[in-house]
Amino acid sequence: MSEPTIEIAISPEGEVEVKVAGCAGPACADLTKAIEQALGRVTADRKTPEYFRQETSHVRH
Repeated sequence: MSEPTIEIAISPEGEVEVKVAGCAGPACADLTKAIEQALGRVTADRKTPEYFRQETSHVRH
């Protein structure tokens, strides 16, 4: 999997939307935790299907 990408969009009204791509599971939330804390109160948290996909590791036996 490639490196995760964080996209931050700010509306003219000052609302901030943070999206993460290239990361699955709770690690996505870990990537944005500091950003969310710096910005203040979170008003919505929508998980994408990618969030619910489990990380897979390729192990050879």
